[in-house]
Amino acid sequence: MVPNTLLVFVALVLASVAPWPALAQETAQQKARPEKPVTEIRIGYLRAYAPQLALSVLDTPPPDEGVAGANVAIADNNTTGKFLGQKFMLDVTEVKPDADVVPVFKTMVERGDRYVLADLSARQLLSIADIARDNGVLLFNVGAPDDVLREEECRVNVFHIAPTRSMLADGLAQYLIWKQWPRWVLLYGSHERDQLFADAMRRAANRFGGQIVGEKEFKDTGTARRTDTGVVQVQRQMPVFMQDLPDHDVVLVADESEVFGTYVPFHTWIPRPVAGTAGLVPSAWHPASEQWGGSQIQNRFAKANGRRMLSKDMSAWTAARIVGDAATRTRGADEKQIEAFIRGDDFSIAAFKGQKLTFRKWNWQLRQPIFLGDGRSVVTTSPQEGFLHQVSELDTLGVDQPETKCVLK
Repeated sequence: MVPNTLLVFVALVLASVAPWPALAQETAQQKARPEKPVTEIRIGYLRAYAPQLALSVLDTPPPDEGVAGANVAIADNNTTGKFLGQKFMLDVTEVKPDADVVPVFKTMVERGDRYVLADLSARQLLSIADIARDNGVLLFNVGAPDDVLREEECRVNVFHIAPTRSMLADGLAQYLIWKQWPRWVLLYGSHERDQLFADAMRRAANRFGGQIVGEKEFKDTGTARRTDTGVVQVQRQMPVFMQDLPDHDVVLVADESEVFGTYVPFHTWIPRPVAGTAGLVPSAWHPASEQWGGSQIQNRFAKANGRRMLSKDMSAWTAARIVGDAATRTRGADEKQIEAFIRGDDFSIAAFKGQKLTFRKWNWQLRQPIFLGDGRSVVTTSPQEGFLHQVSELDTLGVDQPETKCVLK
């Protein structure tokens, strides 16, 4: 009698030499079956970029900030899209920060980009908004925090993923009030964007019961930012700069231009916490965030890019995922169906922030929590406990519908 183990061995050998008839027939049918056609969905990325200086080399933005987040989203989109015959592609176009973006944008439209992530200044974004509308292109603002883009100059075809300065300032102000630190002094830079953030902090103080007891402008004289004597000069001069300010609980810094803000913590005249663009900083995302599944996206991002995810990366990821999710839900690439889904009452996007995010229909700003953190960790997220709203607590951040000046056009 032949041992059972030998019979099994012989059967396996025969199977490897010649497949069973039924299996061979099935394999032949699979080969003969026509492949499912692939639908390509192009997402454009238009960015104004030039290497930027920072007071600390640790704060120098990576050259792929934003684009890296969009690329991770494209990979996520394709993971699901391949089962539906969809293939997502990212088309990156780069210009200088002061460039006229109209010609390159028109080229992108001619190439077939119908969804464009815009990492541009407010002026550049406005220069293409109406052209995009007339060509059926949806713009996703991932870089400009200017409130004017959501208010006086709002557009029906521009979806704002980046939070506004007013949302950032409100998120910070809520926490300071929750901590019962209501008396603030405000230091602001001499550049336009510094003063815009200072305005947002003044508005937040009036809104939530903070009191700005003193203000001071730090003028940019154009001197060298990094010199051998810089540390000594900062240690001597920064406290003196703040010496005549009235007593306060917190020092607020509005220095988006990176001229002096990094020097304020630990150089104040009296020992006080620092917040704003230095110290405790409000942002759309934090590279140390691991709550609400954040470690999953952080790990995927780090594996792909060799660094942690920054706010602009998250905004770009969210924008590209909005398009991908809409295409998946509508099971196609029909532009009108995708747009209708994004504008629909049931639309939301999960972005590792503890709750589903939705759009404000009156100006197409994405509702979202604001992270407050230092250089090492997330301290808290706003809206804070006790700040209530009749529709969504997220609408306590930024301009609410009764306040809006937006008339979509």
